[in-house]
Amino acid sequence: MIHLVLGGARSGKSRFAEQRVAEYAAIGYTCVYVATATALDHEMTQRIAKHQQDRGASAHSWILHEQAFDLAQTLMAIDKPQQVILVDCLTLLLTNHLLDPDPTRWPEQKTLLLQCVSRLHSDVVLVSNEVGSGIVPMGELNRQFVDEAGWLNQAIASVADQVTLVVAGLPLSLKQ
Repeated sequence: MIHLVLGGARSGKSRFAEQRVAEYAAIGYTCVYVATATALDHEMTQRIAKHQQDRGASAHSWILHEQAFDLAQTLMAIDKPQQVILVDCLTLLLTNHLLDPDPTRWPEQKTLLLQCVSRLHSDVVLVSNEVGSGIVPMGELNRQFVDEAGWLNQAIASVADQVTLVVAGLPLSLKQ
């Protein structure tokens, strides 16, 4: 099962995704958290610490993997039945790649990710920002980010079994 959870900043998408994982934990699944964030500044360091604190307060235990670039390879390496993997988040993964000095890595990694998610024995919950509902941003890199995020979300949604949009903490099922 592939579940894509979309939402804007502070929409509640990560909390919703963690609640879905808790449902798996309740039936005995191993819970894996794949974090894609990189702490490039103080504010992001604080955000990461908050997520770590939230996971620590969870009713179930997490196995943590931090992966800023090679997500598909990590997913394939840790894959097994009776396991749910939460990936938070795809747009941070994209940001890491857009800031990478090697621009050829992202298309390759995106292709690998799209190929691997459908083959996993694990259930997977993928969190991503929905950034296409706002204005067209100024700056080439910003526009590239919005375009790439939109294309990535569409591609993942096409292979996902479920897609949920979270707005103001409320989930709206887009694909069931």
